[in-house]
Amino acid sequence: MNAFSSLSDGHQRLQALVGAWRGEEEVAATQWTDAGTATSEVLAEAQFGGLFVVQRYRQRRDGTISFGAHNVFGFDQQNGLVSMHQFDSMGFVPISPATGMWNGSELTLERSSPRGAARVSYGFEGADTYRMKLEFRPAGSDAWQDMVSGLYRRVSPSTINGF
Repeated sequence: MNAFSSLSDGHQRLQALVGAWRGEEEVAATQWTDAGTATSEVLAEAQFGGLFVVQRYRQRRDGTISFGAHNVFGFDQQNGLVSMHQFDSMGFVPISPATGMWNGSELTLERSSPRGAARVSYGFEGADTYRMKLEFRPAGSDAWQDMVSGLYRRVSPSTINGF
């Protein structure tokens, strides 16, 4: 029997994030950084019997770690929503988690703060590849701005060092 078979469907879907991943990213020019390319490493593990997925993300630009994040994904059965609590190297303390839903093989989450709104989507292209897109809408604006987009492929956990 699968250890996760007793989980709700919503919790089981989160397991798609689990694994070691390497990505190639396009970074848009924003108020926080210049445009360019980056590479990233993502390590995500199921915790508490699969009720949560803890994801560690590290982005490199020009050989230097330029951004890091620690994300905790969960599923709120009562409301049917996926949640993501994010803590990152920018240091902003999140007022509330990002929340969202699956639409087919794509998970989209959105969060608001006094600075504006952020929207991230994870589109799975099979078990070993996904695309991520992060957008930002400044406070008082109706327009979403691209921030980062990337293609991530599953790798052996031993190829990801330093987490």
